[in-house]
Amino acid sequence: MALPKFLQSCLASYDLSKMDKKRDKKLIITEILNKGDDRAIRWLGANYTLQEIKEVVSSPIRGMWLSETLTYWLKILDLKLPEDVLKRSVLNLSP
Repeated sequence: MALPKFLQSCLASYDLSKMDKKRDKKLIITEILNKGDDRAIRWLGANYTLQEIKEVVSSPIRGMWLSETLTYWLKILDLKLPEDVLKRSVLNLSP
């Protein structure tokens, strides 16, 4: 089943019709937490458990997170990451 069209802004680089909610869970959760509005966050909560969301934030995809966003979700979800994992997870556009 394709993801709802309103999630396209969170997943701009992806073809929603080819994404699978289960198979692409880590990417979907990461991108919605990074870029999602209230509607996208509500959809996330309705489609994934709090435990699934915490697991994704606890093992972040390398270079996919905005620094402030990851820090925010770590605080909201009461999670901690080692400093080296945190640094590797954050998108760094500096040369």
